[in-house]
Amino acid sequence: MAAMNPLDQLLPPIPPPAVPWWPPAPGWWLLALVALASLAVFCWLQWRRPRLPGVEPAAAPQKILDPLRIAALEELAQLNKPYGMPAGPWLQQLNALLKRLCRAHYPDSHSHTLSGRAWLAYLDSRCPAAGLTRWMILVEGGYRAECRLDDKAIDGLYQAVEIWIRRHV
Repeated sequence: MAAMNPLDQLLPPIPPPAVPWWPPAPGWWLLALVALASLAVFCWLQWRRPRLPGVEPAAAPQKILDPLRIAALEELAQLNKPYGMPAGPWLQQLNALLKRLCRAHYPDSHSHTLSGRAWLAYLDSRCPAAGLTRWMILVEGGYRAECRLDDKAIDGLYQAVEIWIRRHV
């Protein structure tokens, strides 16, 4: 007879009890409540955050506007857009505003003496985001008799000038 192995006398292992995954322990309820409250506060702060008109939320942070830019933006806002009227005087006022701003910000560049495509290229060199080179009407329209722009062109040019005033370097 063979010697008996003492391990043969052991009972089979007892499986661990099945623990249901739901409902979670009280600590998990508290963690879920804190996470939900944090999400609600974050969404509320994003909703309440002040936004500048015309600036996308994902845009780069804006420079702090100096008093000259603020005055130029106020003057731009006071110009009457020429909906259904000749646009020549409005275009001349836009040009004059941009030239005064350039003379004040860049006195040594003599940019106020430029005209035509050179003037638009200079403006774009200071703020490519505005894309003023595509608005040749800005420099030519003031000299055309009965120059008229459609509403979309007026709004687009206004927005480009506003972007230039805010962002030029």
